[in-house]
Amino acid sequence: MNKNDYTIRLEATKDYREVENLAREAFWNLSVPGCDEHYFIHILRQHEDFIPALDFVLEIDGKIIGSIMYSKAKLVDENGIEKHILTMGPICIHPAYQRKGYGKTLLEYTFDKAMALGYDTIINFGNPDNYIARGYKSCKKYNVCLKGDVFPAALLVKELKKDVFDGRKWYYQESAVTELLGDEKKIEEFDAQFPPKVKQWRPSQEEFYIHSHSILR
Repeated sequence: MNKNDYTIRLEATKDYREVENLAREAFWNLSVPGCDEHYFIHILRQHEDFIPALDFVLEIDGKIIGSIMYSKAKLVDENGIEKHILTMGPICIHPAYQRKGYGKTLLEYTFDKAMALGYDTIINFGNPDNYIARGYKSCKKYNVCLKGDVFPAALLVKELKKDVFDGRKWYYQESAVTELLGDEKKIEEFDAQFPPKVKQWRPSQEEFYIHSHSILR
């Protein structure tokens, strides 16, 4: 991959449907039969936690083959002190261009942009195999957990600066926009606007299930 072969720029309104279709192609049948990432992108753009300044696409020859977005989130310690952070995702690369370094390029490009906006921490749920090479570490190492002192194996933390955490326990609170993903009817109605695709089972779905349900002790 040569940096002269691609362009990274902010997403524009005219890109919306192309990016949604890209997400659909990238995630279809990957984690579950079908997907909802394209719908999530659609509703995230309209939510107060969406960060337009961190909404980028990667183009090759005028075609969008990659996209990355971020939303506002926070960590809350046991005394109620809040720390404002970022949640990364979704990040999507067209299947024809995956495993060629474009995801890495988008991540590292936006890490610098996030730092320039004053953020020092990024959190996302994902397969550790895809992110540890980019500096993500287990939430357990930073004492970051979910309500109930749950440390999911898939909850990953990226420090944009050294020594961000001091050992205290932090509870991760993602954006409320994720609560809007529970409406299956709206997801199906939105998906019907795209060309028909067949929902199928794939082995990657079992891998996703294992990662997403694994808890660290």
